Amino acid sequence: MYPAAFRYYRATSMKEAASLLSQLGEDARPLAGGQSLIPLMKLRLARPSALVDLNFIPNASLIHKPHQEVCIGALAHHAEIADSKIIEQIPILHDCAAGIADAQVRNRGTIGGSLAEADPSGDWGPVLLTLGADVHCVSAEGERAIPLRHFAVDAYTTVMKPGELLDEVRIKVPPKNSGGAYLAFKRCPSVYASASVAVQLTMQGKACEDARIQLGCVGLTAIHAQNAEAELRGKPVSERTIQLAGEAAMSEAAPQPDMRGSVAYKRVLVGALLKRAIGIAVRRCCGEHVEVSHEYVGRN
Repeated sequence: MYPAAFRYYRATSMKEAASLLSQLGEDARPLAGGQSLIPLMKLRLARPSALVDLNFIPNASLIHKPHQEVCIGALAHHAEIADSKIIEQIPILHDCAAGIADAQVRNRGTIGGSLAEADPSGDWGPVLLTLGADVHCVSAEGERAIPLRHFAVDAYTTVMKPGELLDEVRIKVPPKNSGGAYLAFKRCPSVYASASVAVQLTMQGKACEDARIQLGCVGLTAIHAQNAEAELRGKPVSERTIQLAGEAAMSEAAPQPDMRGSVAYKRVLVGALLKRAIGIAVRRCCGEHVEVSHEYVGRN
């Protein structure tokens, strides 16, 4: 099916795009990668009166590292992030970008579009929350920085105002002896995960100095697994503490049954993924290079 008729505008800056959206009204929509919007338009489930194309804005996909901060432009494609030498310095970001869907989606989808969609099954939310990321937004009224923990307030719902655009994601470089891992369990690459886990640790010798754990796909927004963190923080990381953290995360998950699995199934996945992710994160804290890929049904 073809989309309903709409007017098309090409913005040359984020401020111009925000101004256009403000003038065109709430029925206008920004166009980034289009991986969520275009399918909905083809099904006529979305009928925007106008599209404001962001893809021709200079430097909107720039990935750079000023001082001790990594900044990712909202229009950066997942594939660009996965291939970035700067992103290699924070392995959990590479885990996420390289594992999103398939090559076609990674080459079209953007980090800004993914975060703005606030899909409960999205990959970026849990990962960036473990890193304490902020998002920089632009509107006709001005600019503001929003801690990511305050950004998504419900499924498909953010604190962005009508006409406001996500411009950049800003991440503080983790301290020395830090490492993380992101794992998702899927039926196949092109579908959303049944469950996902993001872990970021800082180690002091064999003890965990700090732990940040977020659970994806098992709640209306990413779930901050505080009890699981408490099982690790300030303690030597051992099989016992990892087991206790996995059990705590299973209790903190709030999954809904669907075609991707039952509640019990998803809780078990959370526990198994977290235990594996902790092990990888600890090895990375010690400077070890560990390749990570998402888990798929039937993979040996």
